[in-house]
Amino acid sequence: MCVFRLSRCVAGGVMGGKLQGHSHLFERWWLHCEFEKVKYSEHCKPTSRLHWIVPTAMRPLTYTALFALVIAGSPVPNEKQQRRCQFLASSRNIDKALQSGNVNGTVQYCTKPQCCMGFFKLIDGHFKPDLLGCSLVESPCPEPTCSASTLSLDNYTKCLCSSDFCNINITWSPETEQPQQSNPQDSSQVTLNDIAIILFIGILMILILVFIGHKLRPHLSHSDERAVSSTEGLTSHCSCSSSAISDIDMANMKLEKFVACGRFGIVLQGSYQGNVVALKLFPFKNHHEFTRERAVYAVPLMVHAGIVHFLGAGRTVSGEPTLVMEFALHGSLNSYLSKTTITWTDAMRLSKSLAEGLAYLHSDLYSNGMHKPPLAHRDLSSNNVLVRADGTCALCDFGCATILCSCGGPEQWQHQSSTSQEPAPLGTLCYMPPEILDRSVDLNSGLCLLQGDVYALGLLLWEMWMRCSDLFPGLPVPEHHLPYETELGANPTLEQLLAFVFEKRGRPAIPSTWATVSQTKYDTLQDLLEECWDHDPGARLNVHCAANRIAFLCTESSL
Repeated sequence: MCVFRLSRCVAGGVMGGKLQGHSHLFERWWLHCEFEKVKYSEHCKPTSRLHWIVPTAMRPLTYTALFALVIAGSPVPNEKQQRRCQFLASSRNIDKALQSGNVNGTVQYCTKPQCCMGFFKLIDGHFKPDLLGCSLVESPCPEPTCSASTLSLDNYTKCLCSSDFCNINITWSPETEQPQQSNPQDSSQVTLNDIAIILFIGILMILILVFIGHKLRPHLSHSDERAVSSTEGLTSHCSCSSSAISDIDMANMKLEKFVACGRFGIVLQGSYQGNVVALKLFPFKNHHEFTRERAVYAVPLMVHAGIVHFLGAGRTVSGEPTLVMEFALHGSLNSYLSKTTITWTDAMRLSKSLAEGLAYLHSDLYSNGMHKPPLAHRDLSSNNVLVRADGTCALCDFGCATILCSCGGPEQWQHQSSTSQEPAPLGTLCYMPPEILDRSVDLNSGLCLLQGDVYALGLLLWEMWMRCSDLFPGLPVPEHHLPYETELGANPTLEQLLAFVFEKRGRPAIPSTWATVSQTKYDTLQDLLEECWDHDPGARLNVHCAANRIAFLCTESSL
């Protein structure tokens, strides 16, 4: 007989190593090794058979534990076992999927999270797994099974579950499930009863209405006549009606020379009935833009000194749709500023006429039974402002303009005709306000579009004043530059403008030398610009306030 602890017997290789790692369970027990026919060795290695002799009181528990350990052949799991999940990943997402646990074949052992996850795609009415494994993030997963009820736009759905291999299959439970039907006989009986009651009530109501209408017909006819006569003017005020447009006989039009090329057409100089005119010719593919701009000129009361004078529409001999307008001697403001430096008086004349024209465009007017709704230009730039021979400005190029129709206030102004819920932004990139560059506003909002025009007005004022020689006494006048051209180059991209204008809130630099001319005027000019191009649309001046500020500057003595 030899007496050893169980740990020493294990160290000697008892049971072929099956008990290795579990000696601590019985470390405090004394066991007896009895060998038959062969003497024991130093390490108690049997060459025949081994008998375990355990104290009688402990035998049931001991035999049970030993039997379990022998059959298992592996360590007893900890209280917090690693979650085992079905694993499936493609080459595009396997690197990230491996971060959540070790993988052995098609099984992943979760390291931290205790949730299995699955991404499935709906293909031909069946969900096929796209990504399976341990959850990539630690999040609660109270459901033991993989179930989902919603689909993303690209027909994907996701589930989280809290049991081993629960992500193999998904249980689809749509949010709008059909209610369980009751007994067919009961439901049909209830339906017939309901139909009978509804029919009876409906017939009764019709008879009552016919009787009342017959009795009140004389009174209603008189009241309708009075209502029509009393609201006739109001109806015309609240409608977005159009005025008749003169059709010009292009056979009597003489085309003289090319002037400019715009986004939607080309501009030619011509003569009509002895007057010099400008003709805007649209290619056939831009017929929609022609119709849209002609509709703007057809708005009632669309006549103002700050808006180019519209003469009519027609078609060339080759059939191209054409708009005929007054001819501006100096061309576009961009062209004018590129060639000419201006004085303080010139700058104020240009600024005042520009602001007044935009204020009229934004106005909601009623006169002589006609209604001019507010209009947003949406593409205000130095290329879309003309300079007349007298040095005043005129707004033109209304191909992107929007008519805002409503009998309510600015908050209710909406597009006259909008088929899409979220129309695309229009205009020239470097004149677009930050909120439209970022698409962070509702472009169906009329007020938003008007505030965008005021932002562009601030940039145009800066553009003009930077060419004013009186604001740079004793210094060379800077060359003409478009907004942000100095900071971002001649043709900035949308990404560059978003970073500078929206994220950094950058604006064109206001020269400090203006303060040496007149501190009062410098403060006024700086405040006016900053309040026009404020980052917050609601904090910007409305165009009428801006026009009043400029008019105040014009009344002061010249520099």
